[in-house]
Amino acid sequence: MIRRSAMLLSIAFVLILSACSGGNGKQAGSTSNNGTAASGIKPEDELVISATNYSFDQEEYHLKKGVPVEITFKNESGNHGILVPELELQLTAKDSSRVIVPEEAGTFEMTCAIMCGSGHSSMSAKIIVE
Repeated sequence: MIRRSAMLLSIAFVLILSACSGGNGKQAGSTSNNGTAASGIKPEDELVISATNYSFDQEEYHLKKGVPVEITFKNESGNHGILVPELELQLTAKDSSRVIVPEEAGTFEMTCAIMCGSGHSSMSAKIIVE
């Protein structure tokens, strides 16, 4: 009886964990509401963003509205990543490149996506879509 209960609880636990980590439901190659592409779009432009300890290589990065751009992230020193929630963009050393199509003009805050130490909170830049 106890073994059976333990087995049922274990199965329930595994099912709950698999349901919680099921992803965001988007298919590869799909485009979200703001125009970001998961894959399958040929870029017309390229942007390389480099990070060192507690700073990005530029304070501002400029993109053109509606133009597919391949964004590549490079870690020059330290362990960093980039996060721009409005563009649904997150890159790290492991997943370092992605093509997006920014469909909304504006200024978007880019921050470091990986806790990198005492200067982490000041590590930011702007992505400006014109």
